Amino acid sequence: MSGIEGKVVAITGASGGIGEATALLLAERGAKVVLGARRPERLADLAQRIGKNGGEAAWVRTDVTRREDLAALVALARERFGRLDVLVGNAGVGPISPLDELRVADWERMIDVNLKGVLYGIAEALPVFREQGTGHFVNIVSTAGLRISPLMAVYAGTKNAVRTVSEGLRQEAGDSLRVTVVSPGFVHTDFADGIPDAGARAQTLDTRDRIAIPPQAVARAVAFAVEQPDGVDVGDIVVRPTAQD
Repeated sequence: MSGIEGKVVAITGASGGIGEATALLLAERGAKVVLGARRPERLADLAQRIGKNGGEAAWVRTDVTRREDLAALVALARERFGRLDVLVGNAGVGPISPLDELRVADWERMIDVNLKGVLYGIAEALPVFREQGTGHFVNIVSTAGLRISPLMAVYAGTKNAVRTVSEGLRQEAGDSLRVTVVSPGFVHTDFADGIPDAGARAQTLDTRDRIAIPPQAVARAVAFAVEQPDGVDVGDIVVRPTAQD
């Protein structure tokens, strides 16, 4: 048995990219996955694919800006599979732009999804983990927070806020809970589709198409953290293209 087999893993942002790749890999390795995202048709398709490959999956439409949706995701894991072992906080948006454009609504969106969405997940899963005496938070952040670049100030700020919250949570967690932060670099996803600034979108797409790694590379990093024995906490993983600065 692997350290993944039989674990119940809930994943936000599971309808594409890193979330989808993580769900497929963990299910392949024996996890029971609970899928959350805003696109139900894609969740249903993903769950069906996992089932056809012999895995187990459940899904519920999840908008991480709504705490009640995170409550429903956690509740589904417990109702369907009896427990929740891992919560992967992967949902995120990145409508990056120059600060001078004053796209305040986009700033607020990033705060609501990238930061508050993770906090809502912690609020719903932490009591469950405490009750069980075990549990694992895996939060997906970004190398954008490690090397600050123009256009990405607010996005990087939200990711670094999650990094800070995760470290505080780790220190408060005690010896029975685990907390992991995974920082991907350029990954070949549809991230650029949400960028409103034409110049920033073109720049991001160009870099992605030249050097990006596949989402499966990040999924393997998540799996590495999840498969460790209970007493081993993998705190921080950076996964980026070798060509990335």
